[in-house]
Amino acid sequence: MYFSRKVWSTLAYEYFISKKTLKSVVQGKKVSKPIVRISIISIALAVIVNLITIAVVTGFQQEVRQKVSGFGSHIFIMASGENSIYESSPIRKDQPILEQLKNDPGIRSVNAVGYKPVLFQSNRQEISYTLPNGTDTTESQYQVYGALIKGVDSSYDWSFFESHLIEGILPNYSLDSTRNHIVISKHLAQKLNYEIGQDVGAFFVKNSPVKRKYRIKGIYETGLEELDKQIVLGNLNTVQELNDWGIKASIQIEDTLVNGNQLIISADVSGGNGNYRYDWGKGYATYYGFSLCPTKDTVIRLIASDYWSNINASYNETTLPDTAYLKITVNGDITAPCNFGFNDFGELEREYSEEDPFSYVISDGNKTITCSFTNGLGSAHNYIGGYEIMVNDWSTLNEVVERTKDRTDFLLTPFDETLTTTSIIDNQPDIFIWLGFLDINVWIILSLMILIGIINMGSALLVLILVRSNFIGMMKAMGATNGSIRKIFLIQAGFLIGRGILWGNIIGLMLCLIQKYTGILSLNSEVYYLTQVPIELNIWHWILLNLGTFVVCILALILPSLAIARVNPVKAIKFN
Repeated sequence: MYFSRKVWSTLAYEYFISKKTLKSVVQGKKVSKPIVRISIISIALAVIVNLITIAVVTGFQQEVRQKVSGFGSHIFIMASGENSIYESSPIRKDQPILEQLKNDPGIRSVNAVGYKPVLFQSNRQEISYTLPNGTDTTESQYQVYGALIKGVDSSYDWSFFESHLIEGILPNYSLDSTRNHIVISKHLAQKLNYEIGQDVGAFFVKNSPVKRKYRIKGIYETGLEELDKQIVLGNLNTVQELNDWGIKASIQIEDTLVNGNQLIISADVSGGNGNYRYDWGKGYATYYGFSLCPTKDTVIRLIASDYWSNINASYNETTLPDTAYLKITVNGDITAPCNFGFNDFGELEREYSEEDPFSYVISDGNKTITCSFTNGLGSAHNYIGGYEIMVNDWSTLNEVVERTKDRTDFLLTPFDETLTTTSIIDNQPDIFIWLGFLDINVWIILSLMILIGIINMGSALLVLILVRSNFIGMMKAMGATNGSIRKIFLIQAGFLIGRGILWGNIIGLMLCLIQKYTGILSLNSEVYYLTQVPIELNIWHWILLNLGTFVVCILALILPSLAIARVNPVKAIKFN
């Protein structure tokens, strides 16, 4: 018999018969034709919905992840024991692990940053209203908005903000002239009523309030409104100073005399923990000044630092020391007492130098003292809030985090500091838990749509078996086995599934591309963090979706195809 011969492929004749009879399957009897078409449409719809779902969810996760990472980083290194990267204690900038991190193959960039809360004062706004007596009046008002300045240096990776810059330019912080330049969001610019090139007033909370002016050089918009409202890009040097990191020392002469004829030389120190120690040339002590009536030219040196309990323990320093100088030149009667006069405000009479603002002269007619001050440069530039690390591939984030933790966590640095490493998932848990829940939604949608396709294809297969009973009976009478006949029907079902998948891909990809390049469907950024529905087409996701849909549907049709075994050849041939 023809059907009993072994051929090169076990599906050779089944495939041949399936292909030859496929047209009659699709355009067959009135009963089977609409059911077959419905099954094809259901498969196509399943592919369309699943393709769009995967593209949207993948795009949404990627867009939100990129934007959150762009504002911060994938990994953050800060002082241990801190809960927030925005309020962390300072660490030394020149950490010995820095070179290891830069040479790590999984790390793209390492940036030193610092954060400082700020209150911005808006531009004057005219508010019109009507008084109870019916008179219309206009009043000028100012508003105050809170934000967070992120201090960066000249080596910062600006690629994220460059891609979202809508006005102005990004500052070059390698130049001293850009110290007060900032980049703000469009949302904040509108709230403050400021434009590019204008100066905005900023207030900072320290031991005493501080006001500074910043010039707006750039305006960005990411659509991630929650962070757009908060983050302002500024110079790391100004953030270091405003946070009082490090010590800044200077020497001053107070406006009073001791015993009527001696000046008081004192230290003016800021920063650190506030518990200062002073070295006037004889080692550290707690006295911050002394009295002196100079009788010869001299140079006074001050080294200031802070400490916790042991004033002489170098390892107990919390910040690097700073050094200041005072040069005193005596002219006239050097033995005369320092009976200097005071002005109407109770201040020493000083004659300031026009050439040197840090120099002045004190004189009583007999003795003249020239004082030249050299303030300390401060050690704030040696401290940062932490390091932001960007990885090359998001899929390797956990591996890079573990390697970085091995280099930092629970290890005492040469500066008596302990560091800790956190990932963006730790720093923004709410957002990433929410993104994780989207994966569950995807699996639910995929399962439901494929289940609908399976049910429709199963129904179509049973109808085909029923209306083609004569064909089944004739095949059995000619010696075909139940398995061979089942293969014929499964191959035909495979053709139908493939046709549905093809149309589903054409329509689904077309819809995805339209949204990707036109952004016709918008979103509320306050709720979804994005301004439009994102689309991310991944070739592997597309292949797995099509392959999975085809395989699952074919496997699910094996059970309905078992009905062929119940067809009696004699009755089937007589069946009309």
